[in-house]
Amino acid sequence: MDPVKEYITKHEKWSKQLQELRMLLLKTPLEETIKWGSPVYTLNNKNVIGLGAFKNHCALWFFKGSLLQKNQSLLINAQEGKTKNLRQIRFKAGDQIPEKEIKAYILEAIAIEQTGVKSQTSLKTTITIPPELQAAFDNNTSLKTAFEKLSIGKKREYCQYISEAKRASTKTSRLEKITPMILALKGLHDKYRKS
Repeated sequence: MDPVKEYITKHEKWSKQLQELRMLLLKTPLEETIKWGSPVYTLNNKNVIGLGAFKNHCALWFFKGSLLQKNQSLLINAQEGKTKNLRQIRFKAGDQIPEKEIKAYILEAIAIEQTGVKSQTSLKTTITIPPELQAAFDNNTSLKTAFEKLSIGKKREYCQYISEAKRASTKTSRLEKITPMILALKGLHDKYRKS
């Protein structure tokens, strides 16, 4: 099964809306891929738009959404104070996809990417290592060395994966799972990414 179709099928609650959004995106010059476990649409290997399914809504993400000028009324910043550029349009259960309106947003996002305009990112270049991961580094220098070779994004994914666990036992089992992945210099979500 194709990975995007699999993603849509997996999120049954939002499958109709996700499928409609996908069909709109497939009619553009954007290339469809999977990144971070979700569908992402790129132009010249640059992320332009993403699809996401969440508990209470599904969304169309615009990686340079803050630069959209003509089409803004539906955009929201899902992480105020954390991101300057990402914007999304949310859809709740039963919402109809206003195709003509959404298409205008998509075309403007593509036009912005085609101009090569760079957006200012607010991504932190530093990350906070959770105590459990730091303890593993203290006991295994090879693990620490391998971790330091990873990209900032992959490091952040691993740190979040450990930090988000609420119970100590979950943190321990997650640490056991990711240790061989880090040693192999793989990212947490590499299996979802196209090479």
